[in-house]
Amino acid sequence: MFKIFISLVKNIINNYANFIVMLSQAIQDYLKTIYKLENSGAVSTTAIAKELNISGASVTGMLKRLSTMKLVDYNSYKGVRLTNEGRKIALEVIRHHRLLELYLKEALGFPLDKVHDEACRLEHVISRDFIDKIDEILGSPEFDPHGHPIPDKDGSVSKSDELSLITVKGGDTVIIKRLADHDQEMLAYFEKKRLVPNVVLKIIDKAPFSGPITAFYNDENQIIGNEIAKNIYIEHYSEESE
Repeated sequence: MFKIFISLVKNIINNYANFIVMLSQAIQDYLKTIYKLENSGAVSTTAIAKELNISGASVTGMLKRLSTMKLVDYNSYKGVRLTNEGRKIALEVIRHHRLLELYLKEALGFPLDKVHDEACRLEHVISRDFIDKIDEILGSPEFDPHGHPIPDKDGSVSKSDELSLITVKGGDTVIIKRLADHDQEMLAYFEKKRLVPNVVLKIIDKAPFSGPITAFYNDENQIIGNEIAKNIYIEHYSEESE
């Protein structure tokens, strides 16, 4: 019976938009988490356990299961990487998530700090046709409301050369490209202070020794603390970049 199941997986895995519907939420979350963490190479069991807030033993069991399903390459000593099939599914789930976040924000008026959890509840249960319709309604956007790139239908993801806001110096003009989204209270603060993607900041001064940044935006000078600045990612800006 198990061999029959694996054969079925192999037969339908290329049609991954349908395949993800068959996968449990836990499997989808693992694939998405591994994708998020593997930019720096193979991902350790410890890193996954920390990210998902579960035990290392549970992670090991799931990784062995995903390896059997040919969705990851797993070695207990070297860590885990997604296979091509696993990466396709991870990107499809991420596409669902980020388009849902943007729809919740732009069409339904959800605050920035609430869209992530709501999208997590929905991303596993909607069809590709549904998410493609959202994509059409939103005009095929490139970024979610936090500034993360949205994978396209083919799984391509745009890259950018972002820097942390703490790298600026007095006299720079920069544009906010992305916000770290791991802290809901900080996201609420970003929105309250209108420190959101596509806002242009003119840096008036940066205090030494990890001191605050003074920036002109929204028609006034404002102080941005070091901890906040570390979680804002920017690109240098010029009028020609518009």
